[in-house]
Amino acid sequence: MESSVQLQEIKAAVVHKKGGPFELETLQLDAPRAGEVLVRIVATGICATDLHAREQHLPVSLPAVFGHEGAGVVQSVGSAVTALKPGDHVVLSQQSDGHCPQCLKGHPAYCSNIVELNFVGARLDGTNTMRRPADARGGEEPHGHFFGQSSFATYALATERNAAKVPEDVPLEMLGPLGCGLGTGAGTVLNALKVGAGSSLAVFGTGPVGMAAVMAGRAAGATTIIGVDVVPSRLALAAELGATHVIDAREQDFRERIAGITGPGVDYVVETTGRPEMGALAAEVLAPMGSAALIATPKPGVKIPLDPAPLLLGGRMVRGVVQGDAVPQLFIPRLIQMYRAGLFPFDRLVRNYDFDQINQAVADFQGGSVIKPVLRMA
Repeated sequence: MESSVQLQEIKAAVVHKKGGPFELETLQLDAPRAGEVLVRIVATGICATDLHAREQHLPVSLPAVFGHEGAGVVQSVGSAVTALKPGDHVVLSQQSDGHCPQCLKGHPAYCSNIVELNFVGARLDGTNTMRRPADARGGEEPHGHFFGQSSFATYALATERNAAKVPEDVPLEMLGPLGCGLGTGAGTVLNALKVGAGSSLAVFGTGPVGMAAVMAGRAAGATTIIGVDVVPSRLALAAELGATHVIDAREQDFRERIAGITGPGVDYVVETTGRPEMGALAAEVLAPMGSAALIATPKPGVKIPLDPAPLLLGGRMVRGVVQGDAVPQLFIPRLIQMYRAGLFPFDRLVRNYDFDQINQAVADFQGGSVIKPVLRMA
């Protein structure tokens, strides 16, 4: 049904300048168009990508409302929506168009319109979804539609393409990160690399994405799982969640330690840090016919030095992976099933904050004292 409300009043966290704080403001959000859904956001995760966008490493115009790990309840739907209805619980993920070759092949993370749909701050037709109230006009209107949602707000507009229906008996307060960070780590292991039983896996960086990769590796039956990081508390938790070995990357001999564990090399590597030296190392430590996934981009202008000779001679492969190469409507419920079975205890990574604590949550995340901060909107 079409919403009878033309503009929804929302509270949103707005970034006005590069690297600036998140400022809570009252805004107005469009009613859903034919293919859109209006979602009341219950909680939303904070991801490094939000902070990269704030630093303008992504082409999002400021001022803007970020947030792309939203979880909430559908309030109203447009006339063309058939898969969702008011009252459904959903987790929001990356937006895709549904009709390009990659989408039709079941790989929406590589949609031909990925930049326009997720990072421009507007719909494909150029229209913005947010505006200030009439009595507070002045200056440029905040840009919404980040990842097709902008979930650092009490309400968000999404579509059937990036809203995955989830069971109503699992708390929405912890589910949002499945839409990006945790789904990316787990999906890279399960969907892209297809890690198999008895294999070896190294995970560079045990933040939220890397920790999800560790848990997914254990669930997939990998018998050697190496977690690499520089934060001792994260390494300790990685060992609890499935890593058979942990290595502090500050150790001068950590390359040799990996070789001592795996012998001819690692079957699979997941590189989550975006550091060029770690990207190069991911290729260096691969066993013949091994595969490495790079899932974090280096800072603008920084390149990863890769030697093609070992890749060619050993049949090794290095590839990029976006969003865990997942179809949200299939993979997010799968992760919830794994959680229920005790195979993906991602709740151990989550710390909740009230919405007005967003800047403190970001500071804790950047400082390393929390792995996955999640904002509760009410």
